[in-house]
This record gives sequence, structure tokens and C-alpha cells, in this order.
Amino acid sequence: MTHTTPVHETAEWQALEAHHRDVRDVHLRDLFDQDAERGERMTAEGAGVFLDYSKNRVTDETMRLLLALAEARGLRGRIDAMFAGEHINVSEDRAVLHTALRLPRDARLVVDGQDVVADVHAVLDRMADFCERVRSGAWTGHTGSRIRNVVNIGIGGSDLGPAMAYEALRFYSRRDMTFRFVSNVDGNDFAEAVRDLAPEETLFVISSKTFGTLETLTNAHTARDWVLAGLGGDEAAVAKHFVAVSTNAERVAAFGIDTANMFEFWDWVGGRYSYPSAIGLSLMVAIGPDAFGDMLAGFHAMDEHFRTTPFERNLPVLLGLIGLWYNDFFGAETIAVLPYDQYLARFSAYLQQLDMESDGKHVDLDGRQVEVQTGPIVWGQPGTNGQHAFYQLIHQGTKLVPCDFLGFVETLNPLGDHHDLLIANLLAQTEALAFGRDAPEPNRVTKGNQPTNTILCDRLTPHALGTLVALYEHKVFTQGTVWGIDSFDQWGVELGKELAQRIIPELQADEEPDLRHDSSTNALIRRYRAGRSRAAAG
Repeated sequence: MTHTTPVHETAEWQALEAHHRDVRDVHLRDLFDQDAERGERMTAEGAGVFLDYSKNRVTDETMRLLLALAEARGLRGRIDAMFAGEHINVSEDRAVLHTALRLPRDARLVVDGQDVVADVHAVLDRMADFCERVRSGAWTGHTGSRIRNVVNIGIGGSDLGPAMAYEALRFYSRRDMTFRFVSNVDGNDFAEAVRDLAPEETLFVISSKTFGTLETLTNAHTARDWVLAGLGGDEAAVAKHFVAVSTNAERVAAFGIDTANMFEFWDWVGGRYSYPSAIGLSLMVAIGPDAFGDMLAGFHAMDEHFRTTPFERNLPVLLGLIGLWYNDFFGAETIAVLPYDQYLARFSAYLQQLDMESDGKHVDLDGRQVEVQTGPIVWGQPGTNGQHAFYQLIHQGTKLVPCDFLGFVETLNPLGDHHDLLIANLLAQTEALAFGRDAPEPNRVTKGNQPTNTILCDRLTPHALGTLVALYEHKVFTQGTVWGIDSFDQWGVELGKELAQRIIPELQADEEPDLRHDSSTNALIRRYRAGRSRAAAG
């Protein structure tokens, strides 16, 4: 246990509370009027990412106090401990080394007696060899047909990361191949994913650390049945149409997958941080090993920026502290992440797991109840679509919704004026949210004073995607450190899984089961069973 002072009892926190009382009603119009250079001064840059945080309800004093809080909460030491491989995931007594997944080949990091960099690159080399065989046509299916379809089956971090990154990097992907992602145990997900695919041309990547995750294994067995039904029932077909990302060789072999085609990852990689590992195998098939390596280099560039840059110019630290300012002192419960690039359509969904599974905690590292608000609710969708959906609430509603706007200077697909119009909308929205407008009619008044960050990169490349994901990873870590919570466990997801295992046999029992849940759950189980019986009877 760490035995730290609860964050709300620190002098630095209390100084921020006093400061908030002084500035909470100050309008962004006034802050800009009082400081002609604010828009150029309140910026930071690193790893190819530019941040303008001037349109936030902060002053120089706010930033000084927030940075003092980070120092007092030991952020520097915590960063060093993470990168050194110390067991900072205290509830599971594990190192937290997603940063090791993107260390260059010539680096060395020994954790618990093992050089993890050597292990990482051994797996990356095996992945690259496999991907080149699939992409070149050297790997064929059971009938000798070339693999033209790859279906990733996983859930949580084994799906959200690869699916998001594939959509983000689709521009760089093999267009003569089809890539699909199945996660939901709802059979509709699998049925639609394979409806137009040919089994003899389809490869399944089954991603499950234990090879025992309910949703993933249910879908995997359905995929196995689908392949065998299409290929004459020959069990030998499984080895040519399935590979595994797992650590459980026994279960993988029992499924029928050749363990030579099992790609490993490690306990020190949390699921929501795992797609740069073997979990990204389907992505590597799509974009190729070289582009995958460029993405890892982008991750590493932001890792090094976070590890070495003074906090006052450190992008993840600044984003984390500004977000904490709204979350805890203004009472904002959400943050909208709004990428102005259609390729990042799934970016906000990916960040939901990254942020809310990491910092959605109610006890600190000493097991005490946290007395301040922790992780925010993350949401959003690409601009300009969102402008015609939920921006009305942000502009004229009664809630404070801090927003991150993401954009790129160059487009991947130059089409007339499209990109200029897109970026004009991004810039106009941040201006309108900050400054609003007066009008004679009350319903036309837009008060402004809605805070935004603007994050710009030159171009959406694999390298840029890596930097952006790492930026948010370390932002989440910064906030968790200040709150004094463990950002790397996720015990809250376990209870529902346990109860589902109890309910499954009750739904499927031939005889009426002895139900011992609450009255609502009992009644819903009976209603479901009755409906299934009616459907079976025709």
C-alpha cells in the first residue's frame, strides 16, 4: 500500500478549490481581451502533435496550481516507475509495460529477470513473417485457395483497438482483401460478418489471452462450425483457417489450431493497451509490417515525449490536468472527443474503454473511498456529422461539456474544397463555443464560454495514429496518478460475468429452474423462457 494523503486533503487541491471560486465565472471573452498573445502562448507541441489549449477556462495561475498538484502527487516518480517496469498495478501485482511494446529493437528492458524487448520483437518478427505469407498468397486455405478475407474475433481490447486502428488506417490497407471484426456474442454480429464471405478464402484470428472468454469462444466455435460446414467437415481445415493470439497453448491446440500459429502476449499488457501487440495481428495483415512498425514508432515518440518533457510543455500532462480541472472543480461529468476525419470514426469508442475502464474507480491505492469525482464519461463522433446531432446541447444547453477537437492539416483524399470546408468547420466550432454571440432574441443567444482543446497533426499516417493513441493513454495515466487510483485493473467488469455464468443454465434448463435472484431478475428469466417455449411451439 502507498499510504498517501487523499487528494482532496492536500494543500495543492485546496488551493485549486480557492482559485476556482475566484475564476469560475470569468468568461473566455475576457481572458482573450486581457491577453492578446494568449492564443499563441497557450500551446504545446511534441512528437508531431500540436495542442492549442488557449480556449480553456484557465489562467496562468490555474496552470501553475495544476502543475503543482501533479508534482505533489508524485507524477514524475510514477512515470519513471511505469517505464522501469515496476509493479505499479498494485491490485494484481503486475508491471504495466504497454510502452515496451513499441521500444526499438536495440533497446533493453529487464523486468522480473526477463528482457521484455527481446520477447516483444521475437513476436513481432513472427507476426511479420506470417502476415507476409498471407498478403503474398503463400499461405493458402484448406482447398489451396488464396486467403482474401480476415475476420478478427475478440472482445474489449481484443476488438476495439484493432477495429479502430483498421478503420483509421484503411487508406493504407490491402484493398484486394476484406477485413471484418466480430465481438458481440449476439449471433447477428457473426452472421452479418460472414454473410458474403467464402469459407475457403477466409482466415479467422481468435484473440483471447486465456482462450476462455465467453463471447470470444462462443463466436470462435460458431466460426469453426461455419468453416467446417463449408469445407466438407474435414477437421484438418481448422489449422489452415484459424490462428490464435493467446497464451494458453493447451486450449488453442484442443480447438484445432496449430500452436505454431499462436502469437503470444503478456500479463503486463492490459487489454485496452494491447493492440500494438499480437492483438494487432489482423491490423498488420491489413496494412503490412512496415506500416505497423511506423505506427509503433509513433507510439514510442509520444512515450518519449511524456517521459522526458517538462510538465508545463508535456502534452499528456496538460490534457490530463485540464480535464481534471473541469471534472473535479467545475463538476463536468463528460468529455466529447470530436475527430474531424472520417477515418477516426471509431476513435471515441476506443477511448471509452481506455479511459472509463482505467479511471472508473471508487477506491484509491490504499483501498479508501475516493472523495472526488474520478474518470469522465467519454463520447463523441466525427465532425461534421456531430454538428447536426448533439452540438446544439453543447452550444445552448445547460451542461458544461469540455471538448477535444482533432484535425489534420493534409487530407489523404484530396477532393476539391472538401478538406478546407471540414477544417473551417472545426475552427469555427471552437471559436463559436468559446465566444458565443449576442442576439436580440433570447433563443438565438449563444453564451459561449464552452472549453475546447484543439489537437492538430500534419496527416493521418500510421505514425500519427500511434502518437494520438499514446497521447490519450498517458493523459488517462496522469489523471489516475493525481486521483491516487490504480488505472490498470478492472475488477468492476467481473461481477456481471460471474452472474451471467449462473443465469445461462437457468435460461437453457429443460425443467423450470429454482430461481434465487431478486424478484425482477427471476421474473425476466421466466418471461424469456416462456417466450422461447412459445417460439419453439410455432
